Amino acid sequence: MSSESGSSSPRARGARREKEEERPRFFDSKAKSICWASAETVPGRHPERWRKDAAGNIVCKRFCNCQGCLCFEYDHIIPYSKGGESVAENCQILQTRVNRLKSDKQEVDSSQLKSYSCDIKFTDKELDIIEMAVYGDVIRPGNQCRCRTVAEMLGMYKSKDRMAACKLPYNDDSSQP
Repeated sequence: MSSESGSSSPRARGARREKEEERPRFFDSKAKSICWASAETVPGRHPERWRKDAAGNIVCKRFCNCQGCLCFEYDHIIPYSKGGESVAENCQILQTRVNRLKSDKQEVDSSQLKSYSCDIKFTDKELDIIEMAVYGDVIRPGNQCRCRTVAEMLGMYKSKDRMAACKLPYNDDSSQP
């Protein structure tokens, strides 16, 4: 009677483990940089901070591997489990929720990816507030500013920082861009 019922031999497991060690599971920093750079930019936003994923969702570079609607993960276009390599050409950024629902599916079109997306759409003002909280400033192409301190806002202190304090491009009473 054989004990091979569904389990592989130690030799086969060892060979499989060696093959997996040769094939990295995760993207290296160079592949991630290329992947980020190849993702669509967000108009009016700093390209090193903001991008759109393959489903068109806005994501923030500082929010990698977390669970919110602006969070993202580096995804294998051809899933690793189906032979996909961890190289830049097989990498895309995906909102974390989208990546989790995509799972190991291959050939998922953009409309399917969009259906997995968070339903929240952020206004320019909300993105500015998030960027200010995360980075301490807001950088728009051709327009940079810094966060004012509470003492500055109360008129108790005048900053010596030469960079202008933020004057964001919207009315205080409006949450629309």
